[in-house]
Amino acid sequence: MAKDRSQGEDYLGPLKRLLTGVIVLCLIGIFLVWRIDSPRVERFRAQVVDKVVPSFDWAMAPVTGTVNLIHDFQSYQRIVEQNRELRRELQQMKAWKEAALQLEQENARLLDLNKVRLDPRLTYVTGVVLADSGSPFRQSVLLNVGARDGIVDGWATMDGIGLVGRISGVGKNTSRVILLTDTSSRIPVMIQPSDQHAMIVGDNTAAPPITFLEDPDLVRPGDRVVSSGDGGVFPAGLLIGQVAQDPGGRMRVRLSADYERLEFLRVLRNPGTETISDPGSLIIPDGAPLAAADHTEGASNE
Repeated sequence: MAKDRSQGEDYLGPLKRLLTGVIVLCLIGIFLVWRIDSPRVERFRAQVVDKVVPSFDWAMAPVTGTVNLIHDFQSYQRIVEQNRELRRELQQMKAWKEAALQLEQENARLLDLNKVRLDPRLTYVTGVVLADSGSPFRQSVLLNVGARDGIVDGWATMDGIGLVGRISGVGKNTSRVILLTDTSSRIPVMIQPSDQHAMIVGDNTAAPPITFLEDPDLVRPGDRVVSSGDGGVFPAGLLIGQVAQDPGGRMRVRLSADYERLEFLRVLRNPGTETISDPGSLIIPDGAPLAAADHTEGASNE
């Protein structure tokens, strides 16, 4: 057995060397054939390519797949870059959109402050909000208008959309506004369309509760809440907000004024309500001939 193994190794070594020499000679021959510049050799090369290359499609498939995979990966990288760029542009557009919305709201508020007339007798002074109290126990803001502008303590203030509060403290150049959300605020209101009278009591929250409601069954969430004018504190008909119901079932007011962006406030000059001392004057105007009225009364008695 040892003799047979040694004889096999003696034959295997020369065969390997012979095969290696043949392969090297073939490669040298192919190299020389491919490098020779001759029309005959060129035709021979073309014939070899026509015969060999189509039959090697199966061998080229992995190479082709690898090339396609590289191209796809490069395309994916370009798509990722484009997606990242689009995300940056979208973020910038969101910022521009927010800025545009804020400018639109401010423009609408300014236009409303300049044009809205609640009552022909009501005039107003527009002031800029300088600062707020920043206290959890007191909800108020400071305006840059005061006694020099004719501001009087107790006048109503609006942001152009809804009622914000009332003047409480007037200086020469500034005045303090107590907001509806302050705990010291008590506003008589009317809920439409049921015409229910109630009170809004501030509790330092964004939605003050409704108290002293006449008939709660007639009030629904979404009803309009306006000032009633009772007590002569505020003019009647000023928009305050809409009725909302909290999870506990208590009625509250969703304020129409934008308390998050109080920049300009309109102080309403309240001339007061006219006092009616003679109810009969509502039927017979002053200056009407009393004789005609007496004659009419006598004719009816006959």
